[in-house]
Amino acid sequence: MSLAGNWSSHQWGGLDCRTFDMLPPGVAPKLLTVLCHGFGAPGNDLDPLGPALFQLQPQLAEGVRFMFPAAPLSLDAMGMFGGRAWWPLDMEQLAAAVEQGRFRDLRNDQPPELPAAREKLASAVQAAQEEAGLGNAETVLGGFSQGAMIATDLALRLPESPAGLCVFSGTLLNEAEWRTLAAARGGLNVLQTHGRLDPLLPFQAAQWLCEMLTASGANVEFTAFDGPHAIPQVAMERCALFLHARLAESGSA
Repeated sequence: MSLAGNWSSHQWGGLDCRTFDMLPPGVAPKLLTVLCHGFGAPGNDLDPLGPALFQLQPQLAEGVRFMFPAAPLSLDAMGMFGGRAWWPLDMEQLAAAVEQGRFRDLRNDQPPELPAAREKLASAVQAAQEEAGLGNAETVLGGFSQGAMIATDLALRLPESPAGLCVFSGTLLNEAEWRTLAAARGGLNVLQTHGRLDPLLPFQAAQWLCEMLTASGANVEFTAFDGPHAIPQVAMERCALFLHARLAESGSA
């Protein structure tokens, strides 16, 4: 897979960010797609998704710009060199839960570091929007695992609903507040993918998130796959179609 195209590095909102598009010089994007990596991954972990999605749906290259922000926390001190996180996790507790096959119900979790990380991400997204000349209505937020959680949290709090939300192997956090916020997000277009064999964030919890968003009036496309905690080919294919639909709504496809 080639990463050839227009890559740029930025410091936005206190975050290291990379943008990618294949637009000719002087041509502005019509859709900004922000993808946030998961816990423990390097900041550039999701960079290959941009070129891969363009390969799946070549028309995306005519109007989509991707943004890949690196999470603010370094995990070098934990021995995860190069790894980053949006907020800390108790790795011993996580490992024990996976080893024992215990169900991880995070519905009442409210990570204390989440608001600060969300503000950094919001600032970075705003800076990318200003550079592209786009607003929330032309922005898709998304991510994988912990990155999907922070993307969901931000999507529910923006002053204007984003064009879409992509949740790869995410879960339901802070249910009471998210449910209240989601009630004001009726009509939000959501793509959610999750593995039935996910040992880290259980499939049932993903269904809870889907049910909560659907009950709020969101248009949720839920794609299940027989696999673990991952972004498989079927998720990529659905994402490419999802972005193509969002681009068409902007009048650019």
